[in-house]
Amino acid sequence: MFQPLSGLRVIDLTQVLAGPYAAYQLALMGAEVLKIETPGVGDWSRDKGHLPGLNAEGMGLTYLTQNANKKSVTLNLKAAEGVDILKRLVRDADVFIENFRPGTIRRLGLSFDVLREINPRIVYCSISAFGQDGEMSHRPAYDHVIQGMSGIMKTTGTVDTGPQKVGAPYVDYATGLNAAFAIVSALHETRRTGEAVHLDVAMLDTSMLLMASLVTSHLTGGWMPKPAGNEAWSQSPSSGAFETADGLLMVAANNDRQFRALCAGLGRPDLCEDARWRDAEARQENAAALRAELVSIFRTRSALEWEKALDAAGAPAAKVRSLDETLAEAHAATRAFAYPVHWTREPHDIHLPTLGFKVNGEVVPPTVAPPELGADTPAVLKELGYTDADLCRLAEQAVI
Repeated sequence: MFQPLSGLRVIDLTQVLAGPYAAYQLALMGAEVLKIETPGVGDWSRDKGHLPGLNAEGMGLTYLTQNANKKSVTLNLKAAEGVDILKRLVRDADVFIENFRPGTIRRLGLSFDVLREINPRIVYCSISAFGQDGEMSHRPAYDHVIQGMSGIMKTTGTVDTGPQKVGAPYVDYATGLNAAFAIVSALHETRRTGEAVHLDVAMLDTSMLLMASLVTSHLTGGWMPKPAGNEAWSQSPSSGAFETADGLLMVAANNDRQFRALCAGLGRPDLCEDARWRDAEARQENAAALRAELVSIFRTRSALEWEKALDAAGAPAAKVRSLDETLAEAHAATRAFAYPVHWTREPHDIHLPTLGFKVNGEVVPPTVAPPELGADTPAVLKELGYTDADLCRLAEQAVI
């Protein structure tokens, strides 16, 4: 199995989505990830999700999604001994990830400057809403707040609907991927230089990178994006969303080759010969007429029928599907976006995300179910030399 990070230890002092998802990527690649949680409370997401029974047990679906292949260690970081234990764990760690609001981690005595004195080769990753510097750095935020601030919402709706946010927490998960990429890069840097690295990963930065072409166009050319609704960014009249007999079809026919393929798939090669639409410039000048012609054609058949016909002709197109329809496709099983992990609770198979790419034709799946709160505390502390009597004392003092 693809395990390039095997032998590395990660201290995961994060919760909710972005930070845990970053650590989850590292866990899938073989790193030993110690998820540090508050005793009796745990990750905020443990009681969140769409199965109330699991929420009540502290194993909610929101938590399960990005915490497989990890170990759970409970430490009270408001207690001096809890902080001391964490520092001892850092001595032999390779990566430390935190997603506190900037300033909080310093007050806990766990800043980068402190931890690199303990471990001069540590990769220290700080994940926050707005970054570690700048006038907004102190502010907290969640995915939907960042979507509102970044500008993406004002491009997603229409003039009639007003701004619309993306339905999934895509900024959170993209930030997690961005952080994982940064950490793996920094691990190579520490091997090259022998020096610790402090990574500053921000949700707002990530959201701007997800709109890279829009940002470049605005800053360089003064262009302001407008609400695009379901239309393609190319603004080609033969691309975008089209109503069919039973739903929406997304079509991409931007250049001459794609337009000819579209006409062939529609069974209307004559459209390519019409002087009004013979090339991209003509199609743009006569966009309204072309759009009206295509609308009338697409309404004669179902979205799936058109998808198959256009695919056969080589024109990019897809029926707009619901999540259950996409996951029911044979292609989804082949690509294995999610993988069933067996555990003792109901439902016995939990479907968790795989690594976002295949390796030598194989998926890299999670293999161990997400841990119960504090399940690994005794074993990890015994590695540090703590005895059963010590563990009892620490539990009585609410340190673990």
